[in-house]
Amino acid sequence: MPDQKVHTPSAQLVLVGGILGLMVAMGIGRFAYTPILPLMQRDLGMSNTLAGWLAGLNYLGYLMGAILCSLTPRLLGIRLFTGSSLLLCILTTALMGLTVSAFWWGGLRLVSGITSAVLFVLISAEVGDVLRRQGLAHHIGTLYSGVGLGIALTGVLIPVLDHYWSWSGAWIGAGIAAALLATAGILLGHRQGVLVPPPAGSSPINNQRSSIYALATAYFFEGLGYVVSATFIVALITSTPGLSRLAPWSWVAVGLAAVPSTLIWPWLARRYGARSALIAAYALQAAGIMVSVFSTSVIGLLFAAASFGGTFMGIVALTLAEGQRRMPADSRWIAAFLTAAFGIGQVLGPIVAGRLADLRDDFALPLLLATACVGVSLIVTVLDSHFCGTPTHRQKGK
Repeated sequence: MPDQKVHTPSAQLVLVGGILGLMVAMGIGRFAYTPILPLMQRDLGMSNTLAGWLAGLNYLGYLMGAILCSLTPRLLGIRLFTGSSLLLCILTTALMGLTVSAFWWGGLRLVSGITSAVLFVLISAEVGDVLRRQGLAHHIGTLYSGVGLGIALTGVLIPVLDHYWSWSGAWIGAGIAAALLATAGILLGHRQGVLVPPPAGSSPINNQRSSIYALATAYFFEGLGYVVSATFIVALITSTPGLSRLAPWSWVAVGLAAVPSTLIWPWLARRYGARSALIAAYALQAAGIMVSVFSTSVIGLLFAAASFGGTFMGIVALTLAEGQRRMPADSRWIAAFLTAAFGIGQVLGPIVAGRLADLRDDFALPLLLATACVGVSLIVTVLDSHFCGTPTHRQKGK
C-alpha cells in the first residue's frame, strides 16, 4: 500500500539532523562551559566553588527539563515549545559572554540546562522512533556521536576564539556556531513526508517497568560521578605543572573519543549483552578517573581523556537504548525518566566537587569520590538480574 512506504534516505537525513541537533544542545549548549571555564578563571579569578555552582545550576536546569518532559510529554509535540527551546539554548550560550555577573551567569546556565534536556529528550525519542520503525534501530548509537562531535568542535574552536577575543568572545563565538549548526540541522532533519508506521507484530514490553528502576539507579550514580570530570577535567589539566599547554587539546581528545564510542558500545552490547557492555564501560571510566588523580604524564593525560570521552556517551547510548527496548510504547517517557535520574546526580556532583577542590586546593578527593560513584553504577549493573532482557537481546556471532 502506498501509505506503508518507508523512505530510508529521509530517515538518514533525520539522523544527520539529529546529530547536528545534539552538537548544539549538548556539545555546545551544555559542554562548552568546560573548555571556557579555565579562561574565566584566568581572566576573572573565578573560584572552583563558583564554577561548581554554575555547573550545578546548569545540571539543575537539565533535571528540571527532563522532569518537565517526563510529566508532560505532549509538550514535545508542540513546535512553539521545542523551537523556543532551541532558540534559548543558542541565546543563553552567547549571552554568557556579555556579562560578568555571577547572578546572570547562574540564570543563563539554568535556562541552558532546561533547554538542553528538552532538546536531548526530543531528539533521542524522535530520531530513535524513526530508526526503530524503519528497521534501523542498530544505528541509534550513531545519533549520540553528535555530542562528541560538538565537544571536539568546541575544543578546537575555543582556543582560537580566546586568542582573539578572550573568554567573552569564546562564549559569543560558540553561540554563533550553535546557530549555524541548528539551521543546518533543521533543514536536514525536517521529517515531513517520512512515513513511519509501527512494524507488524510489535508490542510493548509492559512487564519491564519494574526493571527500569535498577537501570535508573545505575544511571543516577553515573551522572553523579562522570560530571566531575565533565566539569573540571580541563581546569585540572590546566593547573597541572607541565601539562597546561595541552589542556585545550584534552577536550578535543574527549570529543574525538566520544564519537566512535556511541557505535562501539552498542555493537558490543549486541554481541555480548547490554549488561556486559555497561559493566565494561563503567570499569573503564572508573579507571580513567582514578588515573587522572595521580598521573602527571602526557600518557596518563591521554588515557584519562580518552577513557572518559570513550565511555560517557557510550553509557548514555546503551542506557537509553536499553530503556526504550524495555518500554518501546513509552519512548518519550522513558527517555525523560532516565534523563531525570541522570540529572539528579549531575546537580550534586559539581557543587560538592568544586567546594572540596577549593577547601583542599586540588581535585584529588573529588575525583576519588567520582570514581567511587561510577563503581556503584558498576555494582548495581552487576546485580541487575533482569538486565539481559529477552534472549534475542544478545546476538553472538554477529
